[in-house]
Amino acid sequence: MGKSFIKNHPTLLIFLALLALFTLGVTIMSEAYGTAFISTSFVKTLGKTLCLCLVAIAMDVVWGYAGILSLGHFAFFGLGGYMVGMWLMYERTQEVVLRSLENQVIPPTETEISDAIATQIFGVVGSADFPLIWSFAHSLTLQLILVVAVPGLLALVFGWLAFRSRVTGVYLSILTQAMTLALALYLFQNDSGLRGNNGLSGLQNLPHVTAPQSEISMWFLWASAAALGLGYLFFTMMLTGKFGMVVKGIRDNEQRVRFLGYEVEHYKLFLFTVTAIVAAVAGALYYPQAGIINPAEIMPIASIYLAVWVAIGGRGRLYGAVIGAAFVSLLSTWFTGGQAPDIPLGFYTISWVDWWQVLLGISFVLVTLYAPKGIGGLFDLLKRKEVQK
Repeated sequence: MGKSFIKNHPTLLIFLALLALFTLGVTIMSEAYGTAFISTSFVKTLGKTLCLCLVAIAMDVVWGYAGILSLGHFAFFGLGGYMVGMWLMYERTQEVVLRSLENQVIPPTETEISDAIATQIFGVVGSADFPLIWSFAHSLTLQLILVVAVPGLLALVFGWLAFRSRVTGVYLSILTQAMTLALALYLFQNDSGLRGNNGLSGLQNLPHVTAPQSEISMWFLWASAAALGLGYLFFTMMLTGKFGMVVKGIRDNEQRVRFLGYEVEHYKLFLFTVTAIVAAVAGALYYPQAGIINPAEIMPIASIYLAVWVAIGGRGRLYGAVIGAAFVSLLSTWFTGGQAPDIPLGFYTISWVDWWQVLLGISFVLVTLYAPKGIGGLFDLLKRKEVQK
């Protein structure tokens, strides 16, 4: 990465510097390594917010830069969480089972241990056998490969079928939403192999780790910050030069780019698949901090929220996606966590827990109508004023 690249992309250096300062500040004020000014629960909230910023960047690349309004990228986010969650739940349950059997006179066989683990995990859905999709749950390495492989393969197959048929616009959005809904409805079934509506729980407990939650939360925050920084750098470099110009051309006038001889479908398929993989990595870091994942996380409404974050932050600019996701996520935590005071009107009391989604919807409409560049557009105004001076 040469000096000319940094000079042409000053926002990259600014973003990475701010991210490093933010991470350092949280570390200094954390319970585990600092002054304990920030609680462990809020450290987890900040770590999860960084993961949401990463998936928002992926959404911005595919929508803001390529013009593909995908309403299914949160499904890839959830699949990444499920893949790593399977290993976490298997290993944690194995620890519990081995501890309960260690005092037996006759040591248990491998089959007995496996059956006990399966009963512990799937007894809640009336099963005592491991489904086929849990074949690699014992291996962290293989499950991490699946974090990339499963969402990436799904995006590749879906994108190939959709883009080769030249489905665009609102029809493509409906198709991605249908894919997400079908996946969620399948996962709600008890025989899906992922515990149906119960989902995977206890993911915050790292197997074979005796460190307190305060330290574990900081480890995940560091990992989330590193992933966000690398993701920002990766997409900035990818969208630079000829490739980025072709992608923006597809967004602005797909037919003209196709007439110029470019394989539009190949570009769109590549971006759709890569952003799905990045979304899955973000999910794999998010859900161990959340502690639980269930099919409701993959419902289409989550992907719609993702689009709202990007629109409010300002699509077509990576830092805008980060601003939108961080702003809406933290504000949502404040409103829905009971910290925002209710407003008594005499005849009715406004409770923000109930009205937050309405406020978010109104904000999206207002931004779309009157500030299409979102919060990130404010930086454009500042630049213009600087130029005028």
